[in-house]
Amino acid sequence: MKRIEFLGTPMDIATMEETVSHIENRIADGEFLQHVVVNVAKIVNMQKDPVLAESVKACDVINIDGMGVVFGARFLGHDVPERVAGVDLFHELLKMSAKRDFPVFLLGATDDVVTTTSTKVKSLYSDLNVAGFNDGYFWDDEEAVVNKIRESGAKLLFVAITSPKKENFINKWQDKLGVDFVMGVGGTFDVVAGKVNRAPKWMQNAGLEWLYRVIQEPRRMWKRYLVTNSTFAWLLFKAKINGKKT
Repeated sequence: MKRIEFLGTPMDIATMEETVSHIENRIADGEFLQHVVVNVAKIVNMQKDPVLAESVKACDVINIDGMGVVFGARFLGHDVPERVAGVDLFHELLKMSAKRDFPVFLLGATDDVVTTTSTKVKSLYSDLNVAGFNDGYFWDDEEAVVNKIRESGAKLLFVAITSPKKENFINKWQDKLGVDFVMGVGGTFDVVAGKVNRAPKWMQNAGLEWLYRVIQEPRRMWKRYLVTNSTFAWLLFKAKINGKKT
């Protein structure tokens, strides 16, 4: 993997295959690995949230999730072969875990969603060992959930909580989770459970997933994407005119 810095954010240039192989080898060797994906919104929010920025930069693998970041990095001269979308990586890692008999723990979303997600992934990957799961509404007693994860014997932990809560939770508790791999997966459980639909493939490839979200939830999403996309474009423009790749 090659690490670059883009708009002040470190990120790893890797294909999906390279990413999965790297993670599998680290888990097999018993080496802890913290993973995160970055998209346009996260890069913009990191500019004004030092705690989030610190949590992201502390990760061992930082994959590019959004096509907006892929296009932006290429615009500034970086050679980025593809994006590694969090939801796709989630499925690839479950497939790998089923083959290697690595137990997994699912954390986040509502109780109904995480329960449905657990059932669905076990039906998709028949040999998968889901060591446990818990909803994402546990902030009055974080340590109890941390203990539950550690006692489950899971090797991989997937955290489906909104940013920056998930990054900060992982960074805070990583030494006590007892897992070899932890990854924030955002709204992935909602997609797996069928609560939210992914954008069509052509919109994903064109970097228009944000538009699909706005169409689905216009009142909640239009302002968020207007602000983050405009800010991202301005950051790119400033970097370009200053002749910077970072």
